[in-house]
Amino acid sequence: MSSTRIAIFASGAGTNAQKIIDHFKNNSSVIVELVVCNKKNAGVLQIAQKENIPFIIIEKEKFINGDEYVQMLKDKKIDFLILAGFLWKLPVGLIKAFPGKIINIHPALLPKFGGKGMFGMHVHEAVIHAKEKESGISVHYVDELYDHGKIIFQAKCLVNENETPESLADKIHELEHNNFAKTIELIINLQNIVKT
Repeated sequence: MSSTRIAIFASGAGTNAQKIIDHFKNNSSVIVELVVCNKKNAGVLQIAQKENIPFIIIEKEKFINGDEYVQMLKDKKIDFLILAGFLWKLPVGLIKAFPGKIINIHPALLPKFGGKGMFGMHVHEAVIHAKEKESGISVHYVDELYDHGKIIFQAKCLVNENETPESLADKIHELEHNNFAKTIELIINLQNIVKT
């Protein structure tokens, strides 16, 4: 069976991207083929260079209004798009081109604390402000609305009375790093079983 080729979309430091790359490094059935980024100085680009993974920096107008990038991803025979801290909303054309093949991670327990503007510290501040007793991560399929697609996997952590957004972020990062790559592998394996 041929390898499954994934593209990682990221906007920031790329810690989740690094964990995904590490997870699949010695796995010939899944290849990280491409890193897609929307910021010229994002840390994830240094990771891509260090790991010898091709990368592209996308332009907002082209990304939102055209299907140029769809064709590029198809030309590279990409099977799955993995959003690992990617902050732009995906255009409908891209979502339609990869049905059931786009996976995102969100740093809260959806459907709570999702939607436009809900990323990074904004999420953790909102969770603490709402006096939630727990938070966590949600791995989900991407559809045309922010943080709305079908949930694949969730993991939880406690929110203490003296929790700060920074301390909660540390807990969430640990959940992300321990679970995201494993969940991606599980989804790919399940979809490949269905295909055969």
